[in-house]
Amino acid sequence: MLFNSYIFIFVFLPLSFFLYFYLLQKRLVTGAKSFLVFSSLFFYSWWNIDYLPIILVSMLFNYVVGNALNEKLHKIKIDKKMLLFFGVLANLLLLGYFKYMDFLIENINFFIDKDITLPHLVLPLAISFFTFQQIAYLVDSYRGETREYDFLNYALFVTFFPQLIAGPIVHHAEMMPQFSSRWNMVKNYKNIAIGLFIFSIGLFKKVVIADTFAVWATAGFDTATTLNLVEAWITSLSYTFQIYFDFSGYTDMAIGIALLFNIKLPINFNSPYKSLTIQDFWRRWHITLSRFLKEYIYIPLGGNRKGSFKIYVNLMITFLIGGIWHGAGWTFVFWGFLHGFALVVHRIWKHVGFSLHDMLAWFITFNFINIAWVFFRAKKWEDAMKVLHGMFDYTNIVLPPHSTSVFLSSAHTIKEIVVWLSVGFILLLWFKNSYQIVSYPKLEKTKVLTIHHAIYFALLFIFSILYISLSTYTEFIYFNF
Repeated sequence: MLFNSYIFIFVFLPLSFFLYFYLLQKRLVTGAKSFLVFSSLFFYSWWNIDYLPIILVSMLFNYVVGNALNEKLHKIKIDKKMLLFFGVLANLLLLGYFKYMDFLIENINFFIDKDITLPHLVLPLAISFFTFQQIAYLVDSYRGETREYDFLNYALFVTFFPQLIAGPIVHHAEMMPQFSSRWNMVKNYKNIAIGLFIFSIGLFKKVVIADTFAVWATAGFDTATTLNLVEAWITSLSYTFQIYFDFSGYTDMAIGIALLFNIKLPINFNSPYKSLTIQDFWRRWHITLSRFLKEYIYIPLGGNRKGSFKIYVNLMITFLIGGIWHGAGWTFVFWGFLHGFALVVHRIWKHVGFSLHDMLAWFITFNFINIAWVFFRAKKWEDAMKVLHGMFDYTNIVLPPHSTSVFLSSAHTIKEIVVWLSVGFILLLWFKNSYQIVSYPKLEKTKVLTIHHAIYFALLFIFSILYISLSTYTEFIYFNF
């Protein structure tokens, strides 16, 4: 079930909202939480009910291990470090089996010239996200920062449907106190208004903007056999904008939906293409993943504490892991390597004391990100090389309207695509993001939405709903990770 589908918007979400608060109104708090867990598991099972036992077993295992890591819950002395190692390893093995087994066997076949049959495992939905979230829970439990004695609460922490499929990756301590607050057990019309407003912005980003750019990105990467310079840049920029508005749209929709239930999810996306450095980009893009990588990989490796060379090594390891987390393929590994290397260069640059004018700094940063996305998007290494070759083949410049590439044979001309790209740049660089418009997450200081906000919400929502009817439902990019 997709956030951008009619059945979710007009059936699942309203029913979940009204029944949850009806149960709370009857003071059936346990019943309300149980209903929300059931709804979330139903939402999760909509794609394939075969996924359900995996997440249930994973939750039960991590709940037991997390409680065992809390020494106040047992009288038998346990080596907590070994227990943590066992818990984390079990989570990684589960993730590795489903996500990387085919990739591992493919490489074994290549290097030792064998023909081991691939299992062709289907990747369970959201396994990367709920695995990382539960690993964080285990580490936090080991540190004594988290205690959860109620499996129902823990199940709600893992499965809460607005953030289950593609994040944000949340900490138990920042999530569960909100469900326990009596102020959050009644409908808050201010949160409802702001939630619907943010949701409508995200819906518009996804179905109108991201899915439009997806057509050209897909055709350029997957359909065209060759690309001239103009077409290659259109292809790369289309994907750069597609993934921005797709993931930004999902994040807005997740935060908006959670607000309906009086839950404030952490900011996960903060205008990353405005960044002047690659370090700033990672402070703005997929913020909760960056936080996880920093707190549970980079800092345990030594962080900034053991000299410059060790810092550079730690950065490279962290971003190689970040790359392979996104997908089982060498293109993802190389994408992670590129970002790790860029952060190393940035640190050396800062240490030497060099600086650039803001415009030049932005230009370099944005173009690096755009080029790196080519490897992230390409299904095969050859696809990445095709796009990159076209982007820098200055002997093959074919200007509109003479371009005849297959991916431009649709209803759109190159001139129309250039207009879309120009609008994309304007939206990215000069418009406020949804959090800034409503002062999220400091909602207590947010004024009641004005009539202008209401009109804005209505227009975006209605236009998006009509746009959905003219197209097909498409998954969010991060559902694949």
